[in-house]
Amino acid sequence: MANLKDIRNRIDSVKNTRKITKAMKMVAAAKLQRAQERMEASRPYTRRMARLIDGLAHRIDPEAHPLLERRDNPDKTLVLILSSNRGLCGGFNSNLFRAVDRYLDEQRIAGETQELCVIGQKAKLHYDNSPYDIVNYFPDVVENVSFKDAQRVARYAMDSFLEGDHDTVYVCYNRFLSAIKSNWVIARLMPISMITEIVEDEEEGDSQPDDEQPEEGIDTEGEYIYEPDVDTLLQQLLPSFIDAQIMQALMESEASEQAARMTAMDNATNNANDMIEDLTLEYNRARQAQITTEIVEIVSGAEALEG
Repeated sequence: MANLKDIRNRIDSVKNTRKITKAMKMVAAAKLQRAQERMEASRPYTRRMARLIDGLAHRIDPEAHPLLERRDNPDKTLVLILSSNRGLCGGFNSNLFRAVDRYLDEQRIAGETQELCVIGQKAKLHYDNSPYDIVNYFPDVVENVSFKDAQRVARYAMDSFLEGDHDTVYVCYNRFLSAIKSNWVIARLMPISMITEIVEDEEEGDSQPDDEQPEEGIDTEGEYIYEPDVDTLLQQLLPSFIDAQIMQALMESEASEQAARMTAMDNATNNANDMIEDLTLEYNRARQAQITTEIVEIVSGAEALEG
């Protein structure tokens, strides 16, 4: 049977670990609340802007702006992958990487060339040894997300597309659903088209979330009157739309990460509690056995003296 001192040391070690996981859970919960508030506040703006762009894209010549242009026989794709910088967040990164790996393999089999722009250290570590080239890396964007950082990523993606380095651009991230659930999303960013063109995990639910169904009162038919003119409007609106899409993806990913970390640390704390109970029971049994052995030895010694 295990030594009592060893069991006590293990109990103390697990208790110290429980303190750490409990503190990390509380920190993640506080960060989640802030991240969720920011993310949910921005969703209506991003959603309405997407509907507006979708309406414009159906009513104007795709050649009216380079960001709308669909290229013949596209064979080179840039894939933006949003991950976290740190671990201890459950399946937040691994679930996304499995989905992206499947998508990349399918496109490679189809003959397309994939190049990666990774955002976050975990994505960099995962794809460093992959057969895909990492053409850019943003390690300082996923924590304390700001619009300025989102613009940096968006500008790089737009320049890559407009200069002809890539024919299409996709963004891959975790979309926040609740504190215990998020879905991975792979969405086409450029050329700009319908925002509903999303590839999502079929096992996790519908490809178009309920809160992104077409809104009542938005006219999807008829013609627009442009002021000042179409070219000026698109020149301002389309780059802003890409900025908003990247910013929304970063905020969705940030909220999903904190939710995953909070859940993971809660599970770790519960597991520590169970382990402490088991070790305490083992300690009490060992202590009782030791006391019983000592009593038997005393009684045996007394009988030997009497005899």
